[in-house]
Amino acid sequence: MQRNSLVNWNKKEDDGLMITLGVTTWSEHPALINGEERPVKLNEYAAHFPVVEVDNPFYGIPQEKTVRQWMRQVPESFQFILKANQLMTKHDMRSQMAADDDQRRQAFNDYVKMLQPLMETNQLKTVLFQFPPYFQRNNDNIRYLMTIRELMGRKVPIAVEFRNPTWTEKSMQNSIKNYLKRLGMTFVIADEPHNLNDGIELLPMVTTSKMAMLRLHGRNAQGWFNQDKNWRSQRTLYKYSEDELKQFADIVTKLNKEVDEVCVIFNNNSGRDAAPNALQLKEMLHVSFNDLAPMQLDLF
Repeated sequence: MQRNSLVNWNKKEDDGLMITLGVTTWSEHPALINGEERPVKLNEYAAHFPVVEVDNPFYGIPQEKTVRQWMRQVPESFQFILKANQLMTKHDMRSQMAADDDQRRQAFNDYVKMLQPLMETNQLKTVLFQFPPYFQRNNDNIRYLMTIRELMGRKVPIAVEFRNPTWTEKSMQNSIKNYLKRLGMTFVIADEPHNLNDGIELLPMVTTSKMAMLRLHGRNAQGWFNQDKNWRSQRTLYKYSEDELKQFADIVTKLNKEVDEVCVIFNNNSGRDAAPNALQLKEMLHVSFNDLAPMQLDLF
């Protein structure tokens, strides 16, 4: 049975805004639990935001029972963004143990099966395909996007995040936009460090009328491109300034005129800044969420 409203939001006098905000993972945001140094529980997270991005499926596809455990901890209107598995995004292609076609297809089959509980209750916001930097625009990879849609089915919402600048070259933007429209895939508007060979510019491109999606990784170029032993702990070490958040607020407001919903995910969390920045942007946009989980009270 489909559940009704996904998220309630307050309306400005001159226009209605549907905006959802969240962060990557739920456990690493001490700002949501008064600075306590412990993992945040999912039900505690869901008292602040109506959506979360879950990275676990990238590393290993969860079992259905795990997904159902997540669902029991959140309100019926809460939604999940799930990262596609690494075999589905071809992150394995440069390893010595690259998957063959049968293994890759099996990953898709297992993944779609895992999604069914969320699909049944309308709690899947989208599946995020974040491709590796070497996934460049060429005929094989353009066809692979079509294969993804075929293997996932037409009903599964899909968002694609490119990291190779060949996908956003100005001469190709209209073609890529139209192609993603035909496939029913949401282009992820990413804010990240970028140069001529790596990363993409902040491009507010809309490819589905249902949703526009922003993923904000921060602007720490040194940590992003310097892949030393501390790379994973430093690459998103960045706190957005008030002026930068105002820029995002302007983009969100403009995008909302083109789509039913704008979803913003903060991933700048190496210094635990994602949740505070998300709450700042929430205030700037004058957005409030109803149907959140009850706030946990610390009585002792």
